[in-house]
Amino acid sequence: MNKVMTRNKPTTGARRHPGGRPPVRHDTRRPGPTPRRSAPGRGTSRTAAAPATPDPSGPVPQPRPTDLFADRLVSVLSGRRPVHSMLRHTAGRAYDELAWLAERGPLRTRGSHPVVRDIGYYVPRPGAIEAFARIGAGDTLRAMAFRLECGPDHRWRCTAVELGGPRMPRADGD
Repeated sequence: MNKVMTRNKPTTGARRHPGGRPPVRHDTRRPGPTPRRSAPGRGTSRTAAAPATPDPSGPVPQPRPTDLFADRLVSVLSGRRPVHSMLRHTAGRAYDELAWLAERGPLRTRGSHPVVRDIGYYVPRPGAIEAFARIGAGDTLRAMAFRLECGPDHRWRCTAVELGGPRMPRADGD
């Protein structure tokens, strides 16, 4: 280690750093400040020749609950997410059905990850959705059905899950 131990001592009344603060480290690896947003309709003007781009300050389209739940269910049934991650998103017997299905690993594949190819749904009554999804993994195609219900807190919860194949045995009291 080569340290220089000699320094010029400041005279009385003189400061070592102007302003009384030590120098600031300027790290070039950190991102700079965020750009300022301009109000909608101000700033640049669009001409007829310029292609219309979506306004970044406009509302962002929210995905449907069927899309979110299909992705979550596929992640659990393929083993990419733990079953308990769906605990707060299920109601009634659906969590038990999901745990029973995930235990058997119906969507686990060695090659490509399963993906949701298509989603369809039916609304039997307000606040309830019965949905189906086509799940593809490589050349294989599977079907999954699930039911969503909107609770009093306005959150969607999965109340039933089925995949092609054997079903979970029912308890005597059901």
